[in-house]
Amino acid sequence: KIEQVAAQTYTIREFTKTPGEIRRSLRKLKEIGYGAIQASAMGPIPPTDLKRLCHDYGLTICAVHEPSQQILDDPQSVIEKMQALECDIVAYPFPRDIDCGSEESVNELIGKLRNAGKAMAAEGIALSYHNHHQEFRKLGGKLILEKIMEGVPADCLSFEIDTYWVQYGGCDPVRWCAELEGRLPAIHLKDYRITDENKIDFAEVGEGNLDFKAIISAAESSGCRWFIVEQDTCPGDPFDSLAHSFDYIRDNLCD
Repeated sequence: KIEQVAAQTYTIREFTKTPGEIRRSLRKLKEIGYGAIQASAMGPIPPTDLKRLCHDYGLTICAVHEPSQQILDDPQSVIEKMQALECDIVAYPFPRDIDCGSEESVNELIGKLRNAGKAMAAEGIALSYHNHHQEFRKLGGKLILEKIMEGVPADCLSFEIDTYWVQYGGCDPVRWCAELEGRLPAIHLKDYRITDENKIDFAEVGEGNLDFKAIISAAESSGCRWFIVEQDTCPGDPFDSLAHSFDYIRDNLCD
């Protein structure tokens, strides 16, 4: 449903550095047609002010990205922010300072994710792991993402699959949406294209080569609630890219 489509504000991070910019950017997203956002990469703004602005523009805060180390080392502060935002999905964005070639380092990450996820689950908040490509590296015969999935119980950790980075890591986004049945509250819709220079690049949804009909079908079967559009870099105005993706999803992928 189009009501389940959200914009990841990381895409417009150059336009959300001050409260005034955040206000104008939220209004633009609403004008495009988005009814929800994932709050990320914003300049300093109190959570209550952000919540009020979103309420004023009729935008739901469906999920949040918070700094990796803060989630692992100070989950209580994240819980308090999530409660102020009235949001129940927080994504662990990136395995910063984790040596993905070290079993010890990865196991330490798994232990910290388990502890943080348990604390958040007790407050009704889902901690979700957002992948890039390095989680599809094999370590001890298993993909790192498999190790994380098996090492942290489902009631302590869900996942926020990023379609582009799964493909970049050499795996199948459809398979991973199915693999995470019951653990996929949100997904990042991000297309993957080959440029005229034969280089890999980010693309607006529908402009690359990912099979989004199959991806969305698999994600829905796994219980996904939010389909979040993100584009790490854009060829021009990022609002234009978000609008292009939204229009494609509305016209081709929604009921």
